[in-house]
This record gives sequence, structure tokens and C-alpha cells, in this order.
Amino acid sequence: MGGVEGASSDYGSRYTEACMYPYLNLGFAHIGTFGLLLWLAAVCGTVLLHRNFVRNGVDADALNIVTMVVLAGIIGAKLWHEFENVRELVGAWHVILLPGWQHPGDVLLNFLHWFQAGFAWFGGLLAGVAMLMYQGHVSKPNGLRAHRAALRMLDLAAPAAAIGYGVGRIGCLTSGDGDYGINTTLPWGVHMAPNALVPPNPPNALVQPTPFYEFLFALALAWWLWKRGSKPRPLGFLTGEYLALSGIGRFLVEFVRINPRLYWGMSNAQVAALGSILFGIAMMFFTRNNEAIISTPLPKTPKDIPATA
Repeated sequence: MGGVEGASSDYGSRYTEACMYPYLNLGFAHIGTFGLLLWLAAVCGTVLLHRNFVRNGVDADALNIVTMVVLAGIIGAKLWHEFENVRELVGAWHVILLPGWQHPGDVLLNFLHWFQAGFAWFGGLLAGVAMLMYQGHVSKPNGLRAHRAALRMLDLAAPAAAIGYGVGRIGCLTSGDGDYGINTTLPWGVHMAPNALVPPNPPNALVQPTPFYEFLFALALAWWLWKRGSKPRPLGFLTGEYLALSGIGRFLVEFVRINPRLYWGMSNAQVAALGSILFGIAMMFFTRNNEAIISTPLPKTPKDIPATA
């Protein structure tokens, strides 16, 4: 793999296989890969959600819904991560504001640098779920209202949420924000550059590419939920499956991640994932007898109908 921008010349020859690509330089453009992958995740989620709307007869704007969910998820993930350690948050804002309001450009750059890394999966999940429920209440899929509309929207969005999460995780790997795994001797281990947010120990160690594991798991989960959604299911049941299965994936990957063990030998993410698993199982149990919405696909538009002689 290619070199890493910003790496010290002392490490140049040792990190030619580093997986960090925090920025892409395309002429005058200086593009952050985390933001680029986040955008790609939103695109993938929008396409899948739109296709699910079409096949389930839902006349709603997938792009608008995904945009609102992504914004809510980013804010929720950032807030959850930062409030896990208030002391570090206070210190970070001290650094951000250090140039003073007489230099607003420097303050903005400091803020953007702080905001580009450090996100908690569970905070993003909670905020995204809340926004999806609100969007269901507003758009009334299949003519449903109130909590039934919210559950329907969550079920429809489950495959899109899975694929979006997986693609976004690759951005965590390329930006070097500390989401990689423990040291390894496996042939697919990767190097992280010395300018990573959390450098490996020792700096030249091979580490587990855990975001890539999550990407593969997310692809499988999205496929499973898509196939399951091809037939009528009780309202809310698919959402329970998503919460349980995605929680299992996150719980397992934490065993090879560098996150510190804080509670009963588990990391923060594992505790949150365990909560997701239990809540998902409970949701499947309590929604198993809910009504199943039988719908017909949206009619094809004129541009979708092939011309006949």
C-alpha cells in the first residue's frame, strides 16, 4: 500500500505499507478520507433505502431521510464519545479556543481538526434511531401513523443502516482515529503510521484491521436483512434483528480491538453492544405478533417503462 502523508522522514521506509490515508491530494483539493467515506456510506444507504421504498410501495424521499439521519448520527456519536471523558473534552476545547476570537479562522481549523475523529457507535445508533422514528412519523409509510409508522420506517431502513455503517467504518481505518485492533502476526495485519491519533505500540507493529472486519460483517448483515424484508414481517421485528445481530458483531470485534476494558473486563463499546443485543432480542419477542404490512411496489414511472415498437 502507498505512503502516508505527514509521516516523519525517519519512518519513511518503514511505513510504506501503512493503511492510513487521512487525506487525498487531488491537485488543489485536500480531501479528508473520513469525510469521503462518510459521504459514500450515505450514498450506499440512500440507494438501498430508496430501493426498499420502491419495492414496499412507500412514497418517501430517501435522500432527505438519510441526510437527516446522518447528521443526527454524527452529532450523537460525537457527543457520546466526548462525554465519556469530560476532562478531555474541556482540554480539547481549551486548545480549540486558544487562538482567540480575534483569529476565527484558526479557531475554525482547530474545531474541524478536533471534530474529524472520535466517534462512539452507540451514540450514533441512538441518535439515528430517534431521527428515523421521527421521519417515520412525518412521512407515514404505507399510510401508517404514530408508533406504527415509526416502527415501519425502522424496519425499512435496517438494511441501509447496516451497509452505511460498514462503509463508514473504512473511513475510521483510513483516518487513523484509533479504531484498529491489537498487535497481530496474521498475514492481513496492517501498519498504522506514527502520526495516527493512537499510535500502535511498538510503532512498527502489525495490527488487526478491525474496521475491515466490521465492513464484511455489515455486508453480510445488510444482505440478510434485505432478503428477510422481501416478505411481510411483523412491525418492528426486523429492527429487533438488526439491533441484536449488529450488537453481536460489535461485541465480538471488541475482543481484538485496542479499546480499554473498563467494566467487568469489557470495553464501553461492548457494554453498549450487549445492551443492543438484549434490547433487540426483547424487541423481537414483543413484536412477533404485530401485524405484517402487505404492500405493493410503487408503479413504474414512464422513464422506467421500455419503449415498444
